[in-house]
Amino acid sequence: MAASELYTKRARVWIPDAEEVWKSAELTKDFKNGDASLQLMLEDGTSIEHKLDPKTKNLPYLRNPDILVGENDLTALSYLHEPAVLHNLKVRFIDSKLIYTYCGIVLVAINPYETLGIYGTDIINAYSGQNMGDMDPHIFAVAEEAYKQMARDERNQSIIVSGESGAGKTVSAKYAMRYFATVSGSTSEANVEQKVLASNPIMEAIGNAKTTRNDNSSRFGKYIEIGFDTRYRIIGANMRTYLLEKSRVVFQADEERNYHIFYQLCASSHLPEFKTLKLSSANDFLYTRQGRSPVIHGVDDTKELSTTRNAFTLLGINESYQMGLFQVLAAILHLGNVEIKDKDSDSSLIPPNNRHLTAFCELVGVTYQDMSQWLCHRKLKTATETYIKTLPRLQATNARDALAKHIYAKLFNWIVEHVNKALITNIKQHSFIGVLDIYGFETFEINSFEQFCINYANEKLQQQFNMHVFKLEQEEYMKEQIPWTLIDFYDNQPCINLIEAKMGILDLLDEECKMPKGSDDSWAQKLYNTHLKTCSLFEKPRMSNRAFIIQHFADKQVEYQCEGFLEKNKDTVNEDQINVLKASKKFDLLVELFQDEEKTTSPTGQVPGTGGRTRLSIKPDKGRDKSSKEHKKTVGCQFRNSLQMLMDTLNATTPHYVRCIKPNDFKLAFSFDPKRAVQQLRACGVLETIRISAAGFPSRWTYQEFFSRYRVLMKQKDVLSDKKLTCRNVLEKLVQDQDKYQFGKTKIFFRAGQVAYLEKLRADKLRVACIRIQKTIRCWLARKKYLRKRSAAITIQRFTRGYQARCLAKFMRRTQAATIIQKYQRMCMERKRYRQKQAAALVMQTILRAYMARQKYQGLLREHNAVIIQKRVRGWLARCWYKRCLVSLVYLQCCFRRMKARRELKKLKIEARSVEHFKKLNKGMENKIMQLQRRIDEQTKDNRSINEKLVSLETSSTAERERMRGELSRLRGVEEDAKNKGNQVTSLLEQLEKLKKELSSTQKEKKTIEDWAQTYRDEMEKMVSELKDQNCSLKKEKDDLNRLIQEQSQQMTEKMARAIVEKTQQLETDLNEERSRYQNLLTEHLRLEEKYDDLKEAMVSSNVSKPGHRRTDSTHSSNESEYTYNSEYAELEEGSRAAEDVTRGMDTSLTLKLQKRLTELEQEKQSLRNELENREDQFQRARARDDVEFKKARGAELEYESLKRQELESENKKLKHDLAEIRRSLLGNAATGAGAPGSPAYKVVLEQLNASCEELEVRKEEVLILRSQLVSQKEALHHKDEKETMTEPSTYVEDVSKLKDAGELKQAYIGLKDTNRLLEHQLQTQRRSYDSEVESLRGELQNVKEENNRQQQLLAQNLQLPPEARIEASLQHEITRLTNENLELLAEDPTASREARVIILRRMVDLMEQLEKQDRTIRKLKKQLKVYSKRIGEMGAGQTEGQTSPGQMVDEPIHPVNIPRREKDFQGMLEYKKEDELKLVKNLILELKPRGVAVNLIPGLPAYILFMCLRHADYVNDDQKVRTLLTSTINSIKKILKKRGDDFETVSFWLSNTCRFLHCLKQYSGDEAFMKHNTQRQNEHTLSNFDLAEYRQVISDLAIQIYQQLIKCMENILQPMIVSGMLEHETIQGVSGVKPTGLRKRTSSIADEGTYTLDSILRQLSAFHSTMCQHGTDPELIKQVVKQQFYIIGAVTLNNLLLRKDMCSWSKGMQIRYNVSQLEEWLRDKGLMICGAKETLEPLIQAAQLLQVKKKTDEDAEAICSMCLALTTAQIVKVLNLYTPVNEFEERVSVAFIRTIQTRLRDRCESPQLLMDTKMIYPVTFPFNPSSLALETIQIPSSLNLSFLTRV
Repeated sequence: MAASELYTKRARVWIPDAEEVWKSAELTKDFKNGDASLQLMLEDGTSIEHKLDPKTKNLPYLRNPDILVGENDLTALSYLHEPAVLHNLKVRFIDSKLIYTYCGIVLVAINPYETLGIYGTDIINAYSGQNMGDMDPHIFAVAEEAYKQMARDERNQSIIVSGESGAGKTVSAKYAMRYFATVSGSTSEANVEQKVLASNPIMEAIGNAKTTRNDNSSRFGKYIEIGFDTRYRIIGANMRTYLLEKSRVVFQADEERNYHIFYQLCASSHLPEFKTLKLSSANDFLYTRQGRSPVIHGVDDTKELSTTRNAFTLLGINESYQMGLFQVLAAILHLGNVEIKDKDSDSSLIPPNNRHLTAFCELVGVTYQDMSQWLCHRKLKTATETYIKTLPRLQATNARDALAKHIYAKLFNWIVEHVNKALITNIKQHSFIGVLDIYGFETFEINSFEQFCINYANEKLQQQFNMHVFKLEQEEYMKEQIPWTLIDFYDNQPCINLIEAKMGILDLLDEECKMPKGSDDSWAQKLYNTHLKTCSLFEKPRMSNRAFIIQHFADKQVEYQCEGFLEKNKDTVNEDQINVLKASKKFDLLVELFQDEEKTTSPTGQVPGTGGRTRLSIKPDKGRDKSSKEHKKTVGCQFRNSLQMLMDTLNATTPHYVRCIKPNDFKLAFSFDPKRAVQQLRACGVLETIRISAAGFPSRWTYQEFFSRYRVLMKQKDVLSDKKLTCRNVLEKLVQDQDKYQFGKTKIFFRAGQVAYLEKLRADKLRVACIRIQKTIRCWLARKKYLRKRSAAITIQRFTRGYQARCLAKFMRRTQAATIIQKYQRMCMERKRYRQKQAAALVMQTILRAYMARQKYQGLLREHNAVIIQKRVRGWLARCWYKRCLVSLVYLQCCFRRMKARRELKKLKIEARSVEHFKKLNKGMENKIMQLQRRIDEQTKDNRSINEKLVSLETSSTAERERMRGELSRLRGVEEDAKNKGNQVTSLLEQLEKLKKELSSTQKEKKTIEDWAQTYRDEMEKMVSELKDQNCSLKKEKDDLNRLIQEQSQQMTEKMARAIVEKTQQLETDLNEERSRYQNLLTEHLRLEEKYDDLKEAMVSSNVSKPGHRRTDSTHSSNESEYTYNSEYAELEEGSRAAEDVTRGMDTSLTLKLQKRLTELEQEKQSLRNELENREDQFQRARARDDVEFKKARGAELEYESLKRQELESENKKLKHDLAEIRRSLLGNAATGAGAPGSPAYKVVLEQLNASCEELEVRKEEVLILRSQLVSQKEALHHKDEKETMTEPSTYVEDVSKLKDAGELKQAYIGLKDTNRLLEHQLQTQRRSYDSEVESLRGELQNVKEENNRQQQLLAQNLQLPPEARIEASLQHEITRLTNENLELLAEDPTASREARVIILRRMVDLMEQLEKQDRTIRKLKKQLKVYSKRIGEMGAGQTEGQTSPGQMVDEPIHPVNIPRREKDFQGMLEYKKEDELKLVKNLILELKPRGVAVNLIPGLPAYILFMCLRHADYVNDDQKVRTLLTSTINSIKKILKKRGDDFETVSFWLSNTCRFLHCLKQYSGDEAFMKHNTQRQNEHTLSNFDLAEYRQVISDLAIQIYQQLIKCMENILQPMIVSGMLEHETIQGVSGVKPTGLRKRTSSIADEGTYTLDSILRQLSAFHSTMCQHGTDPELIKQVVKQQFYIIGAVTLNNLLLRKDMCSWSKGMQIRYNVSQLEEWLRDKGLMICGAKETLEPLIQAAQLLQVKKKTDEDAEAICSMCLALTTAQIVKVLNLYTPVNEFEERVSVAFIRTIQTRLRDRCESPQLLMDTKMIYPVTFPFNPSSLALETIQIPSSLNLSFLTRV
């Protein structure tokens, strides 16, 4: 691609800048080949001319498109170069407040110098289990990737954290270890993960110090190996340390401090236990005051020491050892204050009674004289003699400082060694993850030996990093089969050789140290002579002969001062001083610090040194040979060896890199210095990674992602079914140079800049499309505006013309109206005159006609009234006569019909007796007849109601008639009164005349009174007016007061209402909090119980090998105390104390022995199991052979017994038939001879016949019993063992021998035949008379048989129909039959048909009565059959194992045995034996399969069965049985949940049954509050003897635990679906495009086969809902479960949205809102909209709205603040910071707008937590839900194997 295509007008580039390193500019003119300069305009509007280098002609770097700025991965940038990397980091750090960024395999971490809330447990849970590219960059993502690769690849991992001092290395390493400790846990109760974390404050206290760059700078390197077992849980750790900065103990620069532990001791010197240390302020000691900065802002050293001491205690270092350590540290401080004075020029002395030296000697337990002697003297040994030499003051001071450094180094090593001992474990380590916290490159004004070693280590690490990056790049190309060309990268091996090779810097340094008079100057000269001319990386400073310069990688030149190199490399200390310390007899710890090297070997078995692995300062303890040998090992040699060991470890693991960047040197929060940042980027290898990536194909797209992103650049004809071929064809057209891209197997690889070019093409295409859309829309808007104006003009014209027309019409109407008015006025006058005349004539006519009409009306009225009276009287007489006749006729009819009915009844009864045995075969007709009876009863009720209505109507009519008669008599009385009053009128007229006279006189008096009254009235009116005025004023005042009182009362009412509402809300909140707290306590109690059980199992397993009886778990003991609510908490406390005691008492050696013994027992168990399986196989084969042989022998016996049984049955049937014939004949004879007194022969025969019948029924019962035994024994043949097979035939023959008694029936029959012969001659005469009647009866019998056959066919057909259709079919058939008979009878004789109807109805009534009797008999016989079957089962239990259960015997088609038994009503109880309790629990709880119960049986059946058993125990007043049943039930439910707690169906099933059991306990408790909805029968079933209120609380707690287990189970199932279905999957296809991604690919939004979609979530929710409904879960409980489900979905989705920058876009907001609408639709379909689930999604909805609203002006900010009420300020700001445009047409959110939002939300009182708590579970309640199911109707299915339960 030519430069002219990219460097065009408006293209943006980067140009170098002295202040900002790189500055952005925009081309104002197209660049053409050959131009010497570029015309640019800076961002501030300044125009400049940028001249190109005349030699290289290199153009400036191009700037990436805006949509790529702020990417999570730097490798996602199209242009990979230094300014792009720097700008991306700056934008993320300053604008988005994001401190982590990926750069390929490297995590770049910028120190924010501010505490961020992104390291909580919620963040750890959010990153746990996620792919590294699926979440925003984080140290937790790197830790999760290492943990996942360790488990997946079975390979050890390393996390290498590097960076400058103050960049945040220690914090990053600490958070990585915290992540491992949180997600993995430990294998034992030793809290290994807590110990690993506890090592951090200890190592920070003794190894960290304040520097000018960092307040908590690590002054040593450490590598921590965290060990894991086969289940990848932490089992221990081991720490290696490198290069402790000992010089800091005795010297600190300005603004720096010594190690933290010294200041912590000084700050805590006031504590009583530290009085013996004689410490004071840090300013009083030389070793702590040199930096003149003893205090760190915001750090409390006293609290830090408390934390350090707690960590020591947790790691097993007891108080005595801690005080010993503090004594050594205090002694070091006192040693630094020992003042050494000059005695002369060659000697020095310590003044006597120096208090600091005295304190030092007291603390370390040595004599003052010896210590003062050897601080100022030194012993020299030669070959022949030994002499003591005095030391000058300077050398003595250096010796004192060397001793202090040596003591501190030994103390440091001892602490590291004991920390490792505390972290070590005896469990075999399967794998480990190493965390390397090592210093980055250091350059100071004066660089010495420490900086040289640090930079040497970084050179080695950089080499390993380069090789690893190169290797990964090569593997990626080879995997995708891309042509591989060697990429040139910087190799720092020459620099490493300069340092460590033969005759290298370290080699020459060690050689100089061996020289007797070696010095730093001579060593410098050797370096110049050896390397100055031979190595280009080594230089000599111009102005110094005691320094050298090494050029490290990335062009980093560092000047080292040679002064002090030899002394630090030798690390010498006065041996006599060490011997004095070793001689201490009061301080064992000090002696232990200086033990022989063999005894101080580190726990890992490595060579001892600093931290057990490296050695920095080693001085031999005794012996010249030993001393000389040790002096050969210099510090540089030790460091080189330990570094090589570290590199071997890293090369054997999979490394993960974290590069920490220090953004500024002033520790300012979120301040970015480009110069400092780019220096560190060059030094730490980030830019080298970029360079290696840019040299190849840095941009990589899958074919699907490329197709989705650049589909707009394709034409319809270019799109093929093969996406890969489509992408290939399109790319060849778009990019002509094929070297710019390569096609791999699954990806397309692009050179640097090609993605930007494709983005430019895509943006141009979209811009053209946008212009076209704008053009069309603007045209439409303009046309719409024109049409609107045109319509307005037409409307104005229309209204104007209309106004003119209306004016004309108004004038014309007025003219016409005047004419009409005149016409009508004249007409009105004439009409008025005419009407006056007409009215006068009409008045006269009216008066005359009215008089005539009244006369005629009076005559007609009188005639009409007479006719009515006559009619009523005649009708009454006729009705009376008719009623008398009707009553007589009805009475005659009744008598006649009664006589006829009696005859017919007698006939029907005879018929009924003759066909009685046929009715038994028509048992199916009873339902039909019962329904017909119901219909008849209903019709009878209807007739009765109609008759009652008729009677009421007659009664009302009679009452009305009486009322009318009374009114008539009253009117007649009124007429008589009127006549009498007419006579009184005359007398009244006379009295009237008298009254008139009196009236005239009275009027005169009245006038005078009126005058007086008028005067009085005026006065009163005046007075009243005055009173009215006063009354008005009083009323006004009253109204004002009433209004005021009303207002005050209203205000008080409102205030009280608000207070009540607030108080109610507060109480509800408190209740929910208390309920949540209580349920959390239950969860903790359950966890402690499980912990207690695990410990108990461990203890039991450890005692397996001991002889003697071993007790079972006490929780299953039958003698335990009552399990009440209070005992739950007592058990909780005891369980926790027992767990603590067991944990405290377990010794390491005992644990090892127990583990070893456990392993042996497991092996022995496995061998015994294998042997048992072999024995079982052999036994099964032998048993199969025996079964085959036995079946052959048994077959013959069974055939013989079957034939014998069939013969006996046929003989019994024959006898029964003969006996029935004899009975009929005898009954017939008895009926004919009823008039005679009866013969004795007849009575004898009848008695013998009855006895024979009874004997026959007894034998029949025995045959039935034997038949059932034969069937059961035949089935049992398949389950017999060898012994039973040998004993069974004899038992079987003995049982069958009972059939021989049937021969007695034959003898009885012969006797009856002889008796019959004697009576035959007496019955012949009677038989002849009845022959004719017998023939008729036979005809009827034949008809009955035919009818019976038809009924049997109908019954057979009905049995094949479903139960609902059987009744309708039977009724239809009966109606058809009756209709046919009626039609036939009606055709023959109508009268006979009516009689036949009556006969049929009567017959049906009789049949119904007899069928009811038979039904009662059948029920009695079934109950008796159950009893006898149970007895038979008990008798045969010792003989056969496969005995058929009573429940199975009832189902067999056995004819009822006629044994009378009184019917019994069930009481809804189940009886069981005490020994069957374990079997009950096992079959009903432990081995029950929920799926079969939920589908086939009633919901909550196990709960009902358990409660019915409990009711029986309460009924018999057995408290022990009640207690053991409840305890076993609770423990068994807990056991099955512990075993199958991850199965949703099982947990849901037992939650439903537990709640139902709880409701049953409440419903039948006898409490009136729970008995409101019970029936009378249910109230009779209440518990009578025990109050189980406390057990209800226990079961309620169990239900809460099951509910929480259910929520966890649902969460485990839903968790993998939520992010993929709610965020990643594109439910609305094509809305969001795929942005370019980096090396760590994110999950594609295109749904593959294995990905979850929103439909997957909805299907899973439906599955949950249907399962709970099948199990009969309470609706209110289902609502709470659904609410919790939706909370989990909303919380997980929102948390991932807040942690994923690529998801925060406008299009993703639309996707989320659509997904939420689908969830709401699901709630609507299930009828769950009011359960509160929708409200839990409100934060997610508002976050989606926040992504879509405008984010520019203050009005937008105000709208956002009022809209996002469910989101916290941190969440709103986070979303705004993460908002990322997918297309360049979208705009980013400005920093000023975010600041405005923060200002407006400043007053909100809310939690600062960023993420929602996904582990939060709403408090659950169990509203009382009584059952309408009657307990006595519950049947126990045989599939539950509960035949041992007896219904009571």
